[in-house]
Amino acid sequence: MNKEEKLNITKEKLIKATAALMEKADDPLQVTSREIAAAADVKPSMINYCFGSREELLYAVFNDLYKSFLAKYDVEKLLKKDLPPKELLKKLHFIVAKCLIENPKFTKAITPHVLFKRDLGKESFSFPYVMKHFGGRRTEAECRLIAYELSTMMQLIIYRKDDIRNDFGIDLNKDKELRRYIDLRVDMLLGD
Repeated sequence: MNKEEKLNITKEKLIKATAALMEKADDPLQVTSREIAAAADVKPSMINYCFGSREELLYAVFNDLYKSFLAKYDVEKLLKKDLPPKELLKKLHFIVAKCLIENPKFTKAITPHVLFKRDLGKESFSFPYVMKHFGGRRTEAECRLIAYELSTMMQLIIYRKDDIRNDFGIDLNKDKELRRYIDLRVDMLLGD
């Protein structure tokens, strides 16, 4: 077995161990690198070697979950529909928000990483649709910022959904209210 194959096996062990520990945890922020490494039967340093950090590992595990969620909602079919970019963004953000709501442990664990440490230069799934919506009326940098704001504000709102319900009376666990919130955010940032 070559080095790359061993590395891929280690990555998979870390991903599986992290997913299992996150599922069992009462507080996902308490899942430590040492616990993950022990469950995967690897040295703790392998987390940084394979993923760069514990947070990146958690984000990788969430991305696997997210991809299966997108398949469940048949996003490929949605993307093939001839919808205006703004309407497509509303539908896509609703699906992402549902994923975050239905996976609160991962949402709690990855939100600080997404908000404060994610590389802003990486492509946002919203960006091409924001660009298409504005059709040259906004610069690329402005469209990237709008796409970033759409994603990060949604992440923060979902993270604090219990406070949003208690303080503003908006229950994001209810699809109708979640859709209304998503529509409001997209309309605010893209214009009515």
